[in-house]
Amino acid sequence: MKPTGISLLNLLLAAALLSACAQNTPQIADNIDTAKEETPAYQPAANENFTRIGAATTAAGKDRAAILAMQGEYKVDFDFKETVVLQPGYQRRPPKHSGAFEAVLVVEDSPERIVLQHILVVGGDQVVKHWRQDWMFEASERFEFVAEQTWALKPLAAGKRAGTWTQCVYEVSDAPRYCGTGTWNHRYGVSTWTSDRSWRPLPRREYTTRDDYNALNVENRHTVTAQGWTHEQDNTKTVRAGSATQETLVREFGFNNYRRIDGYDFSPAYRYWEKTAAYWADVRRAWSERFARGKGVVLKTAIDGMPIIEATFSHAASIEKGEQAPTREDVDEVLNRWVAAKLD
Repeated sequence: MKPTGISLLNLLLAAALLSACAQNTPQIADNIDTAKEETPAYQPAANENFTRIGAATTAAGKDRAAILAMQGEYKVDFDFKETVVLQPGYQRRPPKHSGAFEAVLVVEDSPERIVLQHILVVGGDQVVKHWRQDWMFEASERFEFVAEQTWALKPLAAGKRAGTWTQCVYEVSDAPRYCGTGTWNHRYGVSTWTSDRSWRPLPRREYTTRDDYNALNVENRHTVTAQGWTHEQDNTKTVRAGSATQETLVREFGFNNYRRIDGYDFSPAYRYWEKTAAYWADVRRAWSERFARGKGVVLKTAIDGMPIIEATFSHAASIEKGEQAPTREDVDEVLNRWVAAKLD
């Protein structure tokens, strides 16, 4: 099945939102801020799942409740500011701010695995499938960004897995972005997960406007609150040759604030996911199979990954319009063309 076409708006949004997962951040393209559109009135709301964390009676139960408390309907603000200059002569770039309305849906919920899918709602009834976060309890391995368009499976030390959760983040096309591993801290009535430092490729907000670095070294912190949740990032902008660091330019602080709201119409997100969830499950399985074939994957696209995005979004659009649903063979045709197994 060949792509049947996708609306110009969705293609533009797909391009604009590409690599949102690069920061585990659904940031918008450089000059696009969907939250500035005229929208019906909305009000701040309580995070209805927050109290479940305190009610859990085990550490693992509190961890799971905290992850699940990130589901819901949000007004999101994304802020990035360069801070410590690390390279002589480097000039800090201006801060970046954007916003969006986003629904976070639970795709999978089992004792050792939770999958959350983010979906943007823009322009009233328009939606864009956004980034995805998978959480695995005491994972034995994870993928890591090791070179341009290359992710390798790496084992996690057996003696350092106890009590940890590994979060892996994926593109709008379910292509890999990065993983991090850490533990949840529930002291003082607030739940915070802090990752180890890991590598990731640049987000769109960076690679569309500059080419003086090619990787980010990042530590993430997720905090769940009674109002929603936050994501803090300690980013170091780095020049790498393959997996070897050549120089570091500047540190950057990222702060993404997910505030629960009522009164905004998120129903298009749920309608979209009801129609397309089975298709995206096939896409996830196809990616998993390609990781299993070797020691990782290599994307055979430019850094924007648009051939995969265009094809998968077009498949989903055909389902929305009630046309012939793409098959697993259609998904494989796309990934076979643009994705290779990493064999060494």
